[in-house]
Amino acid sequence: MLQTIVLALIQSATEFLPVSSSGHLILTPRFFNWPDQGMAMDIALHVGTLFSVLIYFRHDVCFIFKGCLEIIRRRFNLPQTLFALKLGVACIPVFLVGGICHSYIAEHFRSPKIIAATAIIFGLLLYWADRKGKNTGTIEEISFKTAFLIGLAQTLALIPGVSRSGITMTAARALGVSREESARFSMLLSIPTIGAAGCLGMLKILTEPVGQTLSGSMMSLGMLVSFIGGMAAIGFLMRWLKTSSFAVFAVYRILLGMLLFYLF
Repeated sequence: MLQTIVLALIQSATEFLPVSSSGHLILTPRFFNWPDQGMAMDIALHVGTLFSVLIYFRHDVCFIFKGCLEIIRRRFNLPQTLFALKLGVACIPVFLVGGICHSYIAEHFRSPKIIAATAIIFGLLLYWADRKGKNTGTIEEISFKTAFLIGLAQTLALIPGVSRSGITMTAARALGVSREESARFSMLLSIPTIGAAGCLGMLKILTEPVGQTLSGSMMSLGMLVSFIGGMAAIGFLMRWLKTSSFAVFAVYRILLGMLLFYLF
């Protein structure tokens, strides 16, 4: 139970901050000498934080849902329709690349040295993009090309340590989207992305129960804790970005990477 709660707290604290939740979930068992919880547990915790996004951004979620209904009605020029379509376009790259490469990445890229390298490289990139980017653009104003480029950048987050939220916020900032709006788009983009990954994870739990280090009840507990923590983390980040930059997260990533290289 302790392992589940600790992993859930780490997941909820890092899923929406641009510091790589996957990297932390891989590293935590190594520091505490716990058995690796496996990809299924990682995904279960991500699903818990997914529900926190749905609740926190419920007005945006309703707007997107209305857009999807308008797509069915073939009314493509409405604001909600365009917004839903842009979100869909941004999801295409990660669905394609993830579907093809997910198993290979899960098997070969869960190493501390890879996490250390990606933490530093993409921490520097986040700092650069945040300094370079304008702070006025909104996600309603972005083009389909911009949405696709942000989605293309998201495929890099399949590598542990890159950070899904980090790379999407980095791309959005580099493309002229404001800090708050970058975070908002990143979190809305997590809904279909984590939802799809969650479906794969649930299928894995049902079809491959042998070898799971934690039971279904422990996964449910982890999802609940990560949901509550996720709500708190989202609120913190959105308040932080009203007056501050991403610099503190970039510095954290660089220091974390240096520490990992020293330890491993």
